[in-house]
Amino acid sequence: MNSPRRGTPDFLLLFLTFLLVCIGLAFVFSASVAMNDPWSLVIRQGLAVGLGTVIMFFCMNVDFRKFQKWVAPFLTFSIVLLLLVPIVGREVNNAKSWIYIGSFGLQPTELAKLAVILYLAALLSKKGDKIHDFKRGLVPPLLVVGFLCMLIMFQPDLGSTMIVVLSAALVIVVGGASIKHIMLLGAAGASALALLASVYLLKTGGDSYRVDRFTTFLDPFADPQGGSFQIVQSLYAFGHGGLTGAGFGQSVQKLHYLPEAHNDFIFSIIGEELGFIGSSIFLIIYLVFLLRGLIVALRCKDLFGMLAGVGIVGMIGIQAFINIGGVTNTIPMTGVTLPLISQGGTSMLVTLMSLGILLSISREYNRPDKEREPGKKLNERQWAR
Repeated sequence: MNSPRRGTPDFLLLFLTFLLVCIGLAFVFSASVAMNDPWSLVIRQGLAVGLGTVIMFFCMNVDFRKFQKWVAPFLTFSIVLLLLVPIVGREVNNAKSWIYIGSFGLQPTELAKLAVILYLAALLSKKGDKIHDFKRGLVPPLLVVGFLCMLIMFQPDLGSTMIVVLSAALVIVVGGASIKHIMLLGAAGASALALLASVYLLKTGGDSYRVDRFTTFLDPFADPQGGSFQIVQSLYAFGHGGLTGAGFGQSVQKLHYLPEAHNDFIFSIIGEELGFIGSSIFLIIYLVFLLRGLIVALRCKDLFGMLAGVGIVGMIGIQAFINIGGVTNTIPMTGVTLPLISQGGTSMLVTLMSLGILLSISREYNRPDKEREPGKKLNERQWAR
C-alpha cells in the first residue's frame, strides 16, 4: 500500500486550538449574560467559529507552499480594504476600522496582519543572503510594512499597529537580517515615535483619550470614575476573583460595570470567575499552545514555511500579551482582542485561517519517512540491487 503524499496535521496543536475556542465560547456566553440579548453574541461567535473552522480545515489541506504564490493578491486585497476604510468605514469606539456590508462587519486590519507575515516570509525566502544588504534587501519590505502601518494608524489603531510592527520585526530577524540594522532601525523608529508623540501632545494639549490611557497606566486610581474607569473595574474583577474565583457565570463586574466584557476585557472575567488558580491554568494552556505552534514552525525545513509559521505564532502571542498586559495594567491599554477567546468575528476567522496554514506546515514535517527522504530511499534500492 502506498503512503499518503502528505502527513497528518499536528494533533496537539489542533486539540489545543479547539480547547481554547471552546473556552472562549463559554466565557463569551458568561460575559454577555447581562446584555438584553445575550444569545445574539454567542450565536454570532458560534457562526464565526463554524466558518473559521471550515477555512482552517481548507487551509490545512492545502500545501502551504501554494500560499507563497497567493501572497501578492492577498496583500493587494488587504491594502485596498485599508484604503477603503476612511471612505466607507464605520467608527466604533473612537476608531474607524470597520467596513459593513449589511449587518456583516469586516475589520481589514486583521487581514493585514496575516498578509504582512506571509509577504515577508515569501520575500525573505527568495532574497536569501541579500537580506544582509540594507538598501536592497531590508529597505523594500520595510517600506511596504511602513505603508500598511500608516494606513492602520489613520483609523487610528495603535494596538494593531504595534502587533504588525513587532510581528514583522520577528519575521525579519528570524529571516536573517542584520541585528545591527535592526537596532539602528529600532532607534530611528523610537526617535520618530517620540517626535510624533510630542507633536500630538502639543496639538491636543494633553487632552485626549490616548493620553488618558497612558496616565491611567501610571496611576489607575487617580480618576476611577473618568478616564481610568475601565482599568479600575478590570482590576476590581481580578480582586473579586481572589485565589479560587467567584465561580463560572458569577462575575459581578460584567453586570454593566466593565465595558466590553465579552471583547477586550474577557480575561478580566476569566480572572474573576476562575480566580488566580483557574486563570493561571488558562495561561499555561495558552502558553503550551504557543510553544507547540513554535515547535511546528521551527521543524519545517522549508524557509517560507518556517518564517510564516514563526510569524503566525508571533502574531498570536504578541496580541495575547498586549491584551492580557493591558487588562492587568502591566502595560498601557490599547484595546485589542484576545485571540481565540474574545468575541470578534474577523479576529476569529483570521486567527483560525492562520492556524490552518500552520497546521498545513505541520503536515510537511509529519510526512512518512519514505516521502520525506526520497533520495535516501532511492540510494537504498540501488545498493540492494
